[in-house]
Amino acid sequence: MSESDPTIETAAADPVPSSSAEGEGAGGDPGTAGDPVAEWKAAYEEQRDKYLRLAADHENFRKRAAKERLEAGVRGQGELIGSLVELLDDLGRFAQVDPATTDARTVVDGVSMVEKKAMKALTAQGLEVVNPVDQPFDPALHDAVATEVAESEAHDQTVARVYQCGYVFKGQMLRPARVVVRQWNG
Repeated sequence: MSESDPTIETAAADPVPSSSAEGEGAGGDPGTAGDPVAEWKAAYEEQRDKYLRLAADHENFRKRAAKERLEAGVRGQGELIGSLVELLDDLGRFAQVDPATTDARTVVDGVSMVEKKAMKALTAQGLEVVNPVDQPFDPALHDAVATEVAESEAHDQTVARVYQCGYVFKGQMLRPARVVVRQWNG
C-alpha cells in the first residue's frame, strides 16, 4: 500500500459511522443515534402509547365496575323478592276466602301468620326492628313525637311507648322508631 492511495486514507480517517452502525443506535431506529430530537420523539411516542393504553384500560375498568355494581344490586333485589314470593302466595289464598263462610278470628290468625312469615324472611335478609320500650332515648334511632312525665329520675329520658317501630337494614337506618319519651320534672 502506498501512502498516495486515497481510499485507504479516507476510510481510516472517517469519524462518521457507516449506515450499518447507525441502525444499531438507540431503539434500533436508523438515523436516531446521536440525534437528540429523534431520540426525544421516540421516547415521547413510547410514553404517549403507554398513556393511551393506560387510559383505555382505566375506562374499561370503570365501565366494567359500574356494570358489576348494577348487576350486584339486581341480584340482591332478586334474592329479597324471591324470599317474599311465598308471602304473595299466602296473601293470594286469603283473597280467595269466602267471607260468608269464614269467621273473623280465622282471618286475623291467618294474617298474623303471614306477618310472622314476612318478618322471618326480612330478618333473614338483614332487617332489624327498632322497638325501644323502656330503653334510653337515642335520637339517632328514635324520633320523639311526644313526652310524658316520668315517675322517677331513673326513668328520665327513656322510651315510654312506641307509636311506630323503626327499621334498620344492614346498618342503614330505614325509618326511626316514633316514640313517647319520659321526662323527669323533679
